[in-house]
Amino acid sequence: MRVSRRVLVLALVFLSNFCLSIFAAAQPSDQVIAERVLGPQWKQLSRRAGMIFAGTVLTTATQTVITETAATDRAVAAALPVLQLSFRVDLAIAGVEPGQILTLHEWAGAGSMQRPMRTGQHILIFLYPLSRLGLTSPVGGALGQVALDPSGKNVSTYERKPAADVESRNESLPRPGVPVATRGVSVVQLERAIRSAREE
Repeated sequence: MRVSRRVLVLALVFLSNFCLSIFAAAQPSDQVIAERVLGPQWKQLSRRAGMIFAGTVLTTATQTVITETAATDRAVAAALPVLQLSFRVDLAIAGVEPGQILTLHEWAGAGSMQRPMRTGQHILIFLYPLSRLGLTSPVGGALGQVALDPSGKNVSTYERKPAADVESRNESLPRPGVPVATRGVSVVQLERAIRSAREE
């Protein structure tokens, strides 16, 4: 029995479309992935940030900055310990430009609420808009930091997030972390979800 070439081509097109639709249905959506990696409050995290980007940590240094604060009727100089962080923006999502070198200042006391960053580390970071004093920090502390693999294109295969749902008897103690399954999660998938949340 001879099958015409046209019928064979149509059958192959149908079969390939069928396989692609099954594969797409089996893949979790970007929003499901964002919730798994960033936690249940990922949309609020995305909306509260003034700057969101995947980047490379270039330098970290502690320094003291002299600021002026209003005290009754006169300005008073105050020494403020800050952590100076420099990043190269590898993937701009909000509030920054690709390739931009950012030098940011964070109050040194905020460092206890997040994971330390090291030179050369690749990270997806959500930062608050700059304060009056020009300071910023990751939104939600460690929740606003996502470790990336050495390529900077995928989430690290073992990301540890604070357990936001766990009640702690002493709020000054760090909350326990929970491992998050992140194998095969790309920064581009998170970028799509974050952009979508910010547009809602």
